[in-house]
Amino acid sequence: MRFSVLTLFPQMFSPLLVGGIIKRCIERKLLSLETIDIREFATDRHRTVDDRPYGGGCGMVMKPEPVAAAIQYAKRTCPEGRVVLLAPQGRLFDQDLARRLAEYPGLILVCGRYEGVDDRVRQRWIDDEISIGDYVLTGGELPAMVVIDAVTRMIPGALGNICSSEEESFSTGFLEYPQYTRPRSFEGDGVPEVLLSGDHGRIEKWRRRASLMETLVQRPDLLMKAPLEPEDRAVLEAWQRDLEMILDKGPTKT
Repeated sequence: MRFSVLTLFPQMFSPLLVGGIIKRCIERKLLSLETIDIREFATDRHRTVDDRPYGGGCGMVMKPEPVAAAIQYAKRTCPEGRVVLLAPQGRLFDQDLARRLAEYPGLILVCGRYEGVDDRVRQRWIDDEISIGDYVLTGGELPAMVVIDAVTRMIPGALGNICSSEEESFSTGFLEYPQYTRPRSFEGDGVPEVLLSGDHGRIEKWRRRASLMETLVQRPDLLMKAPLEPEDRAVLEAWQRDLEMILDKGPTKT
């Protein structure tokens, strides 16, 4: 996987190279990461990359010439790379999209700034537009880092244990089950006995139910599109019956 990041602030990506999984993957040649300074492709002596919007309005717009030239430069080293603009109007980034992006040989990530990129660049050069959430950021650099981190975890061999990516939150459609480690007792709180039993069948069943409960309480919206097994439906129906019994039989406070 080759990541090419087009940005006005390439220095912002230095922390990704200092440590962690991305650095390890680069060292193992599972991926490469380059930053391309869009300002280097400006044609005037002032290296101008933005200008006032036609029609008036606040802010500045990124000029089409340097952005297009930077994309063309990146395309020469990765012709099959998918060009992605990080922008508020893009489709919402999630785990499924990260998994699909990891199937491309490379990603060319264009970091928007100011009031955005001249729309002629969007129409001619951009393959996809991605947003990491419904809030305003000062530029596309932080979203690009989020995409790089999430996609890297999907690259075969990036994680030491394949279970790490298959069982973590959102990979199964559910939130991940609660995790515990030593000590066995912490400030009077223990660890669920089933996790100490050594019975892998019981542990797997407990984890599935715990994951289901965590999702139901924290993110019930995920259950609307999660792939439910027959056992999951049976558990949810049992909980529903219990809740109905509590609501029907329990005293009402007035």
